[in-house]
Amino acid sequence: MQQEIDMSFDNTPLAGKAGIDESVPSRYAVQVGDIDVMVISDGVLTPPAESMATNADPAIRGAWLDERLLAHDAFDWPLNAVVVRTGDQTILIDSGIGEEYPDFPRAGQLGHRLKAAGVDLAAVTDVVLTHMHFDHVGGLLVDGVKDQLRPDLRIHVSAAEAEFWKAPDFSRTGMPPALAELARRASLQFLDEYRSQLHTFDRESDVAPGIVVTRTGGHTPGHSVVRMASRGERLMFGGDAIFPVSFEHPEWHNGFEHDPEEATRVRLRLMRELAETGSWLVSTHIPFPSVGRVAAHGDLFRWVPAWWDY
Repeated sequence: MQQEIDMSFDNTPLAGKAGIDESVPSRYAVQVGDIDVMVISDGVLTPPAESMATNADPAIRGAWLDERLLAHDAFDWPLNAVVVRTGDQTILIDSGIGEEYPDFPRAGQLGHRLKAAGVDLAAVTDVVLTHMHFDHVGGLLVDGVKDQLRPDLRIHVSAAEAEFWKAPDFSRTGMPPALAELARRASLQFLDEYRSQLHTFDRESDVAPGIVVTRTGGHTPGHSVVRMASRGERLMFGGDAIFPVSFEHPEWHNGFEHDPEEATRVRLRLMRELAETGSWLVSTHIPFPSVGRVAAHGDLFRWVPAWWDY
């Protein structure tokens, strides 16, 4: 897999984020055979640290944080989306959080970063949603975005996911009521605004030659991953199936998981696959640029970040 970091930036003020200094790289391009992939950072979420391991012994969770010189009160969750170009298709995988929220002031960057990367919303032919949490559909709900998108835009999401969010159940998550209400409101707004453009699937769907979206369940009932393959090279976009803690502690439940036990089974299955195939992994909440491989480490796993190409 060829990699290149695009560190060019444009100081022209952009709508919603005028004057932001983009001296820190926010996009990273890789080549998967004939498929162009660009990881774009939507910024960083900072939920409470316990949300990454709601069932963990606090002392063990604290030791994990201490080993990485991380604070105990909050844990930075990078927020990554992906743009894929292949043939005559431009595919956006997830759309970030969208508007700025007081609790997440460092996120909501995707709109202006897409522009800085030369991605025209009018050129996007397909959107793939790994699931419909607010930090994945929010970018499509920003004022004016729908008007820029093609009327024949195809939005790929599993049928189970679309059905779940008509009346979502948060009883097994660790989400506080205010955050659950935010998630409920964003999903219902998305369904209302984009229902006519949904292309739902049961188990699996071909988005483009070599690009397949597959439902895994677990994190949400219709959570999906996207696999790309071309010329013997592979990359998986894992959505919210795999987090930074997952390699050493796959049994730790995430506070946003609607079926924590199934989510654990899913990430173990996916990490075994990644370790066996040598596929590259990009995931929503693994630190940017979130490009690496998964290696077996005894009965567990370890994350092997790619060497940046520059």
